[in-house]
Amino acid sequence: MGLGDVLAVYLAEFTDSLHWSVDIVVPVPLSKKRLQERGYNQVALIAYPFSLALGLPYRPKALRRHRETASQVGLTAAERRENVRQAFVADPSLVKTKRVLLVDDIATTGATLAACSQALVQAGAQEVFALTVARAILHLTRRPNESPV
Repeated sequence: MGLGDVLAVYLAEFTDSLHWSVDIVVPVPLSKKRLQERGYNQVALIAYPFSLALGLPYRPKALRRHRETASQVGLTAAERRENVRQAFVADPSLVKTKRVLLVDDIATTGATLAACSQALVQAGAQEVFALTVARAILHLTRRPNESPV
């Protein structure tokens, strides 16, 4: 059992507690270039067992990146939104009238989730819910000679 399988159990329990009514699970797609570099899609390793735990269809082809984007690391919120603007396309045959549960690993500003959600809605998804494994928070540092409290 891998880490994705373990996380999926906890994510499914959490999702059940939210009482979301969803039809399919869709992972945020990784670009072809990054998939080749890594050799795996970390979101898929979580989203697939998560869909099984929920008893929902897993639809990795429902959403795809139709253009490469720069890494979001180090970008401002505005730069992140622009970077992923119109970077995703959804397949209407897989999402039309569906209530989609979009899964990603980490949310920072929400720019990627917003861009994916927009593509899903444009393709006819009835509703889009988003779930991430983690949420990045602002990193604060203490200046030398500054009290930690």
